[in-house]
Amino acid sequence: MEMRQLSSPIDIKGFSVITNNHTEFSPQGKIPTLWQKFDNSIAVDYKGGERVYGVYFNYESDHSGDFSVLAGFDGDSVPEHLKVEHITIPAGKYLVFSRQGEMPQIAIDAWSDIWRYFTEGGAEYERTFSIDFEHYVNGNHIDVYIAIK
Repeated sequence: MEMRQLSSPIDIKGFSVITNNHTEFSPQGKIPTLWQKFDNSIAVDYKGGERVYGVYFNYESDHSGDFSVLAGFDGDSVPEHLKVEHITIPAGKYLVFSRQGEMPQIAIDAWSDIWRYFTEGGAEYERTFSIDFEHYVNGNHIDVYIAIK
């Protein structure tokens, strides 16, 4: 884990759902279906430098309330017939948790690290619950950025 300053905003296009952690820890979780829709609809040009992001935003309160999740990318090649949403990840201060290995386990492990850090007491940083995001650096590397004060 390390603190990073994101110097420039990142514009993301994709699809979103509203959910909460209670739903996601059940068989009715919406995030896997969201990612399936994204993967089946958008061709990401990885070789051309496009990258995939999972953006968490519109937090109702904290980790216990509803929030929105957008599965998206930073490219421009969206088929015209698709209704995609746009969100801008703001520049700012983030705590970054990185994992490498097999998907989806590395995403699960990164979020486990985050939960442990913020719930076991003694955390040096405080979450803002504004915008957090997963940056899929490649097929076996994830960086999860948590907005902090």
